[in-house]
Amino acid sequence: MATAAVAEATRRPSFWRDWVLTVDHKKIGIMYAVTALFFLIFGGLAAVAIRTQLALPGEVVLKPDQFNQFFTMHGTIMIFLFVIPMLTGAFGNYLVPIMIGAIDMAFPRMNALSYWLYLLGGIVLMISPLMGNMPDVGWTAYPPYSIQSKGAGLDLWVTSVHILGLSSILAAVNFIVTIFNMRAPGMTFNRMPLFVWASLVTSFIQLFGTPALAGAVTTLLFDRHLGTVFYEVAAGGDPMLYQHLFWFYSHPAVYVMVIPAMGIVSEIIPVFARKPIFGYHAIAYSSVAIGLLGFIVWAHHMFVAGMQVEAGIPFMVTSLIIAVPTAIKIFNWLSTLWRGSIQLSTPFLFSAFGFMFLFTIGGLTGLFLAAVPIDLHLHDTYFVVGHFHYVVFGGTMMAIIAGLFYWFPKATGRMYNETLGKWSFWIYFVGTNLTFFPMLLVGYKGMQRRVYDYSHTPGLELGNQIATIGSYVISFATILVMVNIVVSLWKGAKAEANQWGAQTLEWTVSSPPPEHNFLEMPVVTSYPYNFGVSAAEKKRFDDDEAVKA
Repeated sequence: MATAAVAEATRRPSFWRDWVLTVDHKKIGIMYAVTALFFLIFGGLAAVAIRTQLALPGEVVLKPDQFNQFFTMHGTIMIFLFVIPMLTGAFGNYLVPIMIGAIDMAFPRMNALSYWLYLLGGIVLMISPLMGNMPDVGWTAYPPYSIQSKGAGLDLWVTSVHILGLSSILAAVNFIVTIFNMRAPGMTFNRMPLFVWASLVTSFIQLFGTPALAGAVTTLLFDRHLGTVFYEVAAGGDPMLYQHLFWFYSHPAVYVMVIPAMGIVSEIIPVFARKPIFGYHAIAYSSVAIGLLGFIVWAHHMFVAGMQVEAGIPFMVTSLIIAVPTAIKIFNWLSTLWRGSIQLSTPFLFSAFGFMFLFTIGGLTGLFLAAVPIDLHLHDTYFVVGHFHYVVFGGTMMAIIAGLFYWFPKATGRMYNETLGKWSFWIYFVGTNLTFFPMLLVGYKGMQRRVYDYSHTPGLELGNQIATIGSYVISFATILVMVNIVVSLWKGAKAEANQWGAQTLEWTVSSPPPEHNFLEMPVVTSYPYNFGVSAAEKKRFDDDEAVKA
């Protein structure tokens, strides 16, 4: 009997109990990552199909209605099913509890529910081809066309957005409660890792912004099926109401995709520069400033929607001001690198060279679009597409891959292939600029976005063909990253507990971490980026922080 009891106790749990029913935040984070990467494949394939069509003016790679469906699915998948879940679901779930010294999230079962709702929302969207047609209204779903769109595709899109929104709200509440109430002894707000600051701000954005999106798509569904007239102009409705509700969420959602990426970069740069992060408080509080300002810039998407020019001026001003806290981060990262003992590892290349360079291009082009007179000419052109992709793909995707490689040893206990990682960076970097810089040029020449065939407009062929070649290069780089990860899971060298010599709490435990993160409760006595700081300087800083706390 005793032998049987020991065997039962040591028996490995089944896959069902170990993963499907898990409430361990680390396993939930891994499931988010795997699922998001799975959706990335479909979103990427849709993008390649779109670019192939645009490289061949007059040819029929996609029919016009298929083109609309593909760019709708591409935008929706990449934003709602890949970027946001990867940053907030995968990185946030896996890292935040360990970084603050907690054994798990505040509400573990609600955390698991958030993941399964995310998966369900993705499945609902992805079955639309089986129901007759995919949504064809773009990821914004503007009325009046979205009211008139036929088939179940848009209804499934709305249902999916609702489910994903509920998942986001539950996750946001969980993160906020966890960060406020479950920090280890000594973990004051001014000692929190910068990624935790980013996750906290992001959670508040999701909590207050997502209901506006739910209201927009719900009223849209009512107009389609219940005879209401929220957006029917002929009956006294106003389509601009939808745009106000949609962008009140969706512009802050850009920062849901950007602020955690900035948090990842803030963790990586000091480690590989072997220097304390320059301006810790400025970087932390600039995230708060971006989160607050993000809610008062939404109407810069509507300068050409019929809004009075005078009404756009305040939004132009706030859209320009929001560049200030972003610039603070960039200059502080550069100051951290100045005279640092830089190690050119793969995570560093993707974060410092990749994110900072590409995101800066995206930010600078955004300043043009924030100005009303310029936006009147560039709005709805490929200049906007290029700007958006430099920010959300060129910047955020670089940070995501940097984070994958940086924390891969911690999560798996294995090292990735460094040579292959560096090759993937340079291929990504070249491919990203080949794809999106020509979009700025053809947009400046007047090429409208959401255009299926531009053969009637001369001078746009070369730019589109270069952009399409770039999309193939990006696809190849993505395959290299995935191959590197998959192969390294089985054949990678064994990783050390603190592979990079970092100072945040997740690197104080084994790789991978134990079930409840810590064998004993950690006590935090210092700031997490004290690279190269003398004992006297460290004590003086910690004493100052103790006074502030």
